[in-house]
Amino acid sequence: MASDGTRKQFWKRSNSKVPGSIQHVYGAQHPPFDPLLHGTLLKAAPKVPTTPVKAKRVSTFQEFESNTSDAWDAGEDDDELLAMAAESLNSAVVMETAHRVLRNHSQRGPPPAREAAEPEQTPEPSPEPPVVPSGDLRLVKSVSESHASSPPEELRKLSWSGVPKPVRAVTWKLLSGYLPANVDRRPATLQRKQKEYFAFIDHYYDSRNDEVHQDTYRQIHIDIPRMSPEALVLQPKVTEIFERILFIWAIRHPASGYVQGMNDLVIPFFVVFLCEHTDDEDVDTADVSRVPEDVLRNVEADTYWCLSRLLDGIQDNYTFAQPGIQMKVKMLEELVRRIDEQVHRHLDQHEVRYLQFAFRWMNNLLMREVPLRCTIRLWDTYQSEPEGFAHFHLYVCAAFLVRWRKEILEEKDFQELLLFLQNLPTAHWGDEDISLLLAEAYRLKFAFADAPNHYKK
Repeated sequence: MASDGTRKQFWKRSNSKVPGSIQHVYGAQHPPFDPLLHGTLLKAAPKVPTTPVKAKRVSTFQEFESNTSDAWDAGEDDDELLAMAAESLNSAVVMETAHRVLRNHSQRGPPPAREAAEPEQTPEPSPEPPVVPSGDLRLVKSVSESHASSPPEELRKLSWSGVPKPVRAVTWKLLSGYLPANVDRRPATLQRKQKEYFAFIDHYYDSRNDEVHQDTYRQIHIDIPRMSPEALVLQPKVTEIFERILFIWAIRHPASGYVQGMNDLVIPFFVVFLCEHTDDEDVDTADVSRVPEDVLRNVEADTYWCLSRLLDGIQDNYTFAQPGIQMKVKMLEELVRRIDEQVHRHLDQHEVRYLQFAFRWMNNLLMREVPLRCTIRLWDTYQSEPEGFAHFHLYVCAAFLVRWRKEILEEKDFQELLLFLQNLPTAHWGDEDISLLLAEAYRLKFAFADAPNHYKK
């Protein structure tokens, strides 16, 4: 077990860029917030400025721990997940469901007919996640021919198991709610929204050097070069596009402003939408200077609006003290305690706090943990799931942590455990790894959120 001195020593290495070093809690704009300690300050607080002011960074492990140890002790959390986590799981039913889900994912075939449940003995088995071949022509037809007013349920089901690259851009726009499902309305809607975005640029972007906004712009300017893939992001045109997108979003959302971590979320949308207009096999290294200017403008506007749709659903992750993330990290801890008590106990015994590794998982939606190609595949499903980014992501994180149980249990001290959890070996992951991860997450979601009958006193 690590001593306080050892933990302090390694925590202070957090800003090191040496490969394999313990990394800082990426994206923490403010220290964790305790409403009991700060309640009086809230009552007397002046009006929130347009650009949120950053609090002093926590510099040592002890300060970090003291600031977070009671962050959730202010009152009872009546969230449905935590309420149900107080009960016991009917493991036989869940394991039957899990085996069926994972088997169907590995076979990549159509799901079997759902078995009838015995109402007096067990709840109805889980519906399997939609499983279809990634190149299913039904998805192409659904994307290109729909005249409905909202994304059809069939499109969500077909997209759950992955979207074919040729139709991924338009599918994401549909699933995010940015593009109307009615094909006849799409051209006019795109033109109107693209025009609206560049009107924001004309109105707001010159204010980036004003005193009230210059800190926001400076932080964005600093963070973008830290993004990956560097070969794409560091191209001057791309850097400028990302700066405009993030600055305009921050100005139009003063409740949160810009927070580190948001910058990563621009990448998947930009890459997917750019793929429509480039012949490069690897868009990570695409030469954007060869893309026509009008095409880049459209990609920029579409990226902005889809990013806005995503952030609107998880904005409490980025408001002062980032309460959404703190709550989700606590929920993750409760969930892991239920699904794998041995892993949970091992982390606790070695004083590894979930906030030290899972904060980034929530803040960056696992983008720093898996390759970009895996993030894009993950987002196919997130956009197909109800509240995928806000809710289903929790179960993906739980499945992701337990995926490494063997390696976690083999590590016997604080520093090695934290180094491992901050540098997970996913560089060679592909679609099959993500499919299995999603299948396990789906099983957990059904077991712990969608089926309260699985619990008994």
